[in-house]
Amino acid sequence: MNYMFELGFFGTRAPFFMDFVTLIVALLPFLVFGAIALTRKKQYNLHVLAQKIIFIVSVVVVGYFEYGVRLGGGFASFVEGSGVSYAYAMYVLLFHVAIAVSALVIWTYTLFKAQSTYKAATLPGESSHSHKKWGMLTFVGIILTSVTGIWVYCILFIY
Repeated sequence: MNYMFELGFFGTRAPFFMDFVTLIVALLPFLVFGAIALTRKKQYNLHVLAQKIIFIVSVVVVGYFEYGVRLGGGFASFVEGSGVSYAYAMYVLLFHVAIAVSALVIWTYTLFKAQSTYKAATLPGESSHSHKKWGMLTFVGIILTSVTGIWVYCILFIY
């Protein structure tokens, strides 16, 4: 697992695993948007499959990230080389974590609720309006998670 801590591919001082995770986080809103766009084409089964795959991959990537951070000495070791204060970096990190955890909870709820209403044959159908609301809330949470995740990366490895 030494490759995780070799220099990343973005040209910053970040290790490989941080660059990899940041790339996935940056792409996530676009992937989810693509999955959402499938519903406009009435490709509901493909939408369901895409959402499940994106969700599972995202959870695995978060696990990979957490493993790398713990092995790399934690947040304090990554903020050491930053040009911003520890307090500011911690504030931004906590803001990001609050958004990311909220988005994950909402996304999980949306997926499980969609699965049950799909099996009950009310999605698509009478549950569509509610599902669309929860889906949009999830999408906004994913966008905010992406933006704040990139912000944290910039604070730790660019500024």
